[in-house]
Amino acid sequence: MSQSNSDSGQDRFHRRSIRMKGYDYSQPGAYFITICTHQNHALFGKIVDGEMQLNNLGRVVQFTWDDLVNHVDNIELGPFMIMPNHIHGIIQIIEPNVGAGSEPARTEPAPKSSSSQTSLPEIVRQFKTFSARRINTLRNSTDKPVWQRNYYEHIIRNDQSFQKIGEYILTNPVQWENDRYYPGGTP
Repeated sequence: MSQSNSDSGQDRFHRRSIRMKGYDYSQPGAYFITICTHQNHALFGKIVDGEMQLNNLGRVVQFTWDDLVNHVDNIELGPFMIMPNHIHGIIQIIEPNVGAGSEPARTEPAPKSSSSQTSLPEIVRQFKTFSARRINTLRNSTDKPVWQRNYYEHIIRNDQSFQKIGEYILTNPVQWENDRYYPGGTP
């Protein structure tokens, strides 16, 4: 019986990117991100009566998110919600020394930027790395995975979409039992 390439492990180190090919993720715009915990473990607290109750690990995640603006010059943070096993948030990449407003991102691929602006993948990497280190310190571990390897992003294209996504993020705890990340839910 022969194995397909994906079964044989030949593709193990050739993961396909889920980012938009050719898109410059350092250009100004608003980006909706979702980051899930490793194996969707509920690490950050629980939902009680439609409200998220953070535990110590959840408070670490909140602190790390809020602290991003102290480490990355060209961002503003939009609506954010920690759920038991994932987070949702909006990151706005802004022009240096300029307020962000709600300028939507360009939807067509842009040439790679030579600017010193930090890209979305780098911002997410920093968030995941800093929060995982702090969480593993609390868990007395240095090697327990906290986050799934990748993350989901959506380029927000206009003000209406920004408002709708922001509302979704903030009301996510109320909809927890219908959420795709709810334990036992449909992925």
